[in-house]
Amino acid sequence: MSKTINGFSKLTKIEKIDWLIENFFEGDKKARKILSQYWNDNKIIQDLHDDFIENTISNYYLPFGIAPNFLINGVDYTIPMAIEESSVVAAASLVAKFWSTRGGFKAEVISTVKIGQVHFMFEGNKAELQNYFNTKKKDLLKATESITKNMRKRGGGILDIELRDKTKDLQNYYQLHVTFETVDSMGANFINSCLEAIASEFEKETIRVIMSILSNYVPECLVRAEISCNVENLYADNSEFLAQKFVEAVQIANIEPYRAVTHNKGIMNGIDAVVIATGNDFRAIESCVHAYAAKNGRYKSLSNATIEKGIFKFWIEIPLALGTVGGLTSLHPLSKFSMQLLGNPTAKELMQIIAVAGLAQNFAALRALTTTGIQKGHMKMHLTNIIKGLGASETHKKFLIKYFENKTVTHNAVVEAYNKLVENR
Repeated sequence: MSKTINGFSKLTKIEKIDWLIENFFEGDKKARKILSQYWNDNKIIQDLHDDFIENTISNYYLPFGIAPNFLINGVDYTIPMAIEESSVVAAASLVAKFWSTRGGFKAEVISTVKIGQVHFMFEGNKAELQNYFNTKKKDLLKATESITKNMRKRGGGILDIELRDKTKDLQNYYQLHVTFETVDSMGANFINSCLEAIASEFEKETIRVIMSILSNYVPECLVRAEISCNVENLYADNSEFLAQKFVEAVQIANIEPYRAVTHNKGIMNGIDAVVIATGNDFRAIESCVHAYAAKNGRYKSLSNATIEKGIFKFWIEIPLALGTVGGLTSLHPLSKFSMQLLGNPTAKELMQIIAVAGLAQNFAALRALTTTGIQKGHMKMHLTNIIKGLGASETHKKFLIKYFENKTVTHNAVVEAYNKLVENR
């Protein structure tokens, strides 16, 4: 039987669910219950969620936690994190507390330039195209004045428009490369509206516009975060030896892509968790960050570490295009809560906070990897998930957590211990 359907989007939510249950779950009431138990009892909130995307049938929850004790540029922060992975929030909290007694994190925004492009084909003389652009540039800016008016009042707008010749890469292909300042908004709609106006003004019979769109690659929208202290203050014992291992671990990630991917994934554990909590676009952030990690032709570590004259320094320089106004940040109640928790930061301040979260996560992972190993802490946090998966009672759960306090946690070991418990009841 065909499971295709016409006019699905026009059905009510209940009708959509009825169709799903009938066609994919053989009428199973449990499937309906799974969907409905995640609806919000507050109709206003649920209606809001239903309108975020199309064909909504339920809500998908992520745990929302907080990591306190972050000292950033002398200011205390409690950072919201939305993530499902065990140990991320715990690691961030531990590292925040550790560095709060060692001067905290330092962060600075290097640049906030964002980019959009008009992609077009031109088969004529290059010099003629350049002359046409030169005479047309003022008109291109004028064509966007009504769009940029409010942004210019806030200190943003179009920074520059340049013609780029890309014919070496693709025959007849050129770009109008436009740079923007969008202040506290992520600026996607603003940038795209400007680009479409520019394209319309620029296009003529010999210029064939292919598309006009912002780029999520923003290598000039950069923020730097760092930590530093005397080497002897890093570890209780063997500090110089372990600090050197830490630095060498970063060096390995700089030359070995297989390691760099996992290394940077750990950084993104911290970054994505805060990006999601604040209602920003984590897919855009991920795409940009990984392109930036490969900007020199080889995928490398996003972080760096050195030991010079007895001082350990660890830092990250990363592109982050973020917004604190507009979009989901202004609509989702938890995103608004997150912003308030962070003191209603500007976009620049949020860039610094999120870069610090990524650096903290990376520090926690490298410290574990070069000392006790990653599994000891991670599997301890994962223990409760394994126990839940077994359907253990509260009594058995408490026993198993106590039992594994000083033992290596593996899935098989937990299952075996649980089965013995059940057999001996």
